Formats: sequence, structure tokens, C-alpha cells
Amino acid sequence: MSEFVDYLQEVFEPFGNIYARKMFGGYGIYFDGVMFGLVANDTLYLKADASTANDFESRNLSQFEYKKGNKIIKMSYYLAPEEIFDDPEKATIWAKRAYEVAFRAKQKHKNS
Repeated sequence: MSEFVDYLQEVFEPFGNIYARKMFGGYGIYFDGVMFGLVANDTLYLKADASTANDFESRNLSQFEYKKGNKIIKMSYYLAPEEIFDDPEKATIWAKRAYEVAFRAKQKHKNS
């Protein structure tokens, strides 16, 4: 694990016991078996959907994207706001929202 990923356990401690899994050159950040965050190049992105994307976009927090061939692929993860790294209460709020989005997506996928 990278030092940054280890640090995220401290950041999200008030939210709960998170863990990371290596994936695609980065890490998935999980709580209770649900991936709510993504780390790429020691940068944290949080899961979003139509109900929460505006919270990120209104703060000019960019969507995670990567290049596949000639295409740019955008994923439903957005750059985490800086204030979560200094404020445990805000970290918990943002983590809960991202977890709820990820949980709904997982349930929707499971039921289809």
C-alpha cells in the first residue's frame, strides 16, 4: 500500500474501518464490501451519481477519466474535496454520501 492509501484510514477513521485493494495501477477504497473511493496517482476520487455529481462540479472537482485507445473514458468518481483531509466531520459526510451512492449502484446491479 502507498503511504497515501494508509493515510486514508486515518482520514476516514470517524466514518469507519475502510480498506484498500489494488486495482488497475491504483486502489479501490472499500467500506463494508462496497467500493466508494478510488485512488490513482495518490489522488482520491469519491463515487458519485446524478444525485451528488453537482456537489463536486460546483466545487470544480474533476471527474476521474482515463484514456483507452483513442477514447477518453469517464468514470463515476470525482476528485475528493481538499477539506476532508483536515476535517474529520467533513470526511465522514463525504464518505457517507459516496458510500450510499456506491451501495445503491451495487444493489441496482445485483437486481438487474
